[in-house]
Amino acid sequence: MVSLQPPVCDFGWKAHEFNLRGVDGKRYTPKNTCGKNGLLVMFICNHCPYVKSIRDRIVRDTRELLQHGINSIAIMSNDSAEYEEDSFENMQKMAQQYAYPFPYVWDETQQIAKDYGAVCTPDFFGFNAQLELQYRGRLDASRKEAMPDVPRDLFNAMVQVAQTGKGPLEQIASMGCSIKWKNEA
Repeated sequence: MVSLQPPVCDFGWKAHEFNLRGVDGKRYTPKNTCGKNGLLVMFICNHCPYVKSIRDRIVRDTRELLQHGINSIAIMSNDSAEYEEDSFENMQKMAQQYAYPFPYVWDETQQIAKDYGAVCTPDFFGFNAQLELQYRGRLDASRKEAMPDVPRDLFNAMVQVAQTGKGPLEQIASMGCSIKWKNEA
């Protein structure tokens, strides 16, 4: 698997529209998902070792962000025909098994990942209440191996966004496996 780092935050960039089916059968858009203080859009999948290693921390942080008026949504954009573990049925199982406190939606055409410029899993996009990008960085310094007492970069940045509408000027890019694009030959 190829390890990639996305570019840093393009402050003020507006969230692209989407209307995606969640594992619960409902449809989700940025507007109907955004909390009163913002929205965290995460590109994740089921099979990526980077996502697997931080899944519990993603659940913890997104659950705690709800208390700050920040809602979250996770988008799965990988080619599930080539990566069966990322199938819609397995997405449903994963969301239930880990009690995701956010909608888990399927970008079947991969267009939303392209629109957002997502390059890896995980790839985090933190928006303020006006759906302007304020954070595009890592979850924390742990990477694949959880380390005790590391600053919670994503959580702290999104709390700042909730309080001020602005993200931190200094951000460290996330790192993960490349999105598994469909062969368009």
